[in-house]
Amino acid sequence: MFIVFIIGTAGSGKSLLTAAFSEWLRLSKQDVATVNLDPGALNLPYTPDVDARDYVNIEELMDQYGLGPNGALIMAADLLAEEVENLSKEIEDLKSDIVLVDTPGQMELFAFRASGPYIAHELTKEPKAIVYLFDAVFSLNPLNYVSNLFLSAAVYNRFLLPQIHVLSKCDLLSEEDVNKIVDWSANPKALEDAIEQKLEGTKRLLSRNMMKAIHQLGLRFLLVPVSAKTNEGMVNFNMALERVLAGGEKYTY
Repeated sequence: MFIVFIIGTAGSGKSLLTAAFSEWLRLSKQDVATVNLDPGALNLPYTPDVDARDYVNIEELMDQYGLGPNGALIMAADLLAEEVENLSKEIEDLKSDIVLVDTPGQMELFAFRASGPYIAHELTKEPKAIVYLFDAVFSLNPLNYVSNLFLSAAVYNRFLLPQIHVLSKCDLLSEEDVNKIVDWSANPKALEDAIEQKLEGTKRLLSRNMMKAIHQLGLRFLLVPVSAKTNEGMVNFNMALERVLAGGEKYTY
């Protein structure tokens, strides 16, 4: 069994990718399960096999403690950590080859609170990886792209797990624009040129220095372009996961 946490900023397509990739894996004869870790999710494009909403109720927390939606989500994230043994048992009982874990819409609830890394490391003792999503439309601006680079580096620093980087929602951009962003991830000079051409003043200076800091740390964030709508890129995404989790072999034992 392999555990894959799907993380990204709000609206980057985490739930859609979970739905599309799980269905793609099923069609490829892989035994896959899905986990929803967002207790505040109202509607999901898939039916989770394990669901945080079975353990924590946002509306009840709001009523009981007089909290607003954000306060209730924060409390729910921490309460969910107390259920990690029960969640683990549910997941282990599924006996799936690969488990896709859809994390909360607000990334900070999972990535930047103590409960998130705790859940990630304690949720079964199986091999794990993180998939970090770069929203393609958002990332088209080099300023936004560099900001996302830093968020991705922060997530890696928090979890210290193998991390794959996906350019999500690629169907919303032209092939030329997708290739341009992917080139930024592989070629620092191309990104530096884009920063020089598109940005000016303080934004240019900060973005250039932030980009250089990432590369000086030896961190590389090669992007795999994927569309959950058209399934474009699923083969390459799956191969990247197999390399990280199973040494290039299939997930099936």
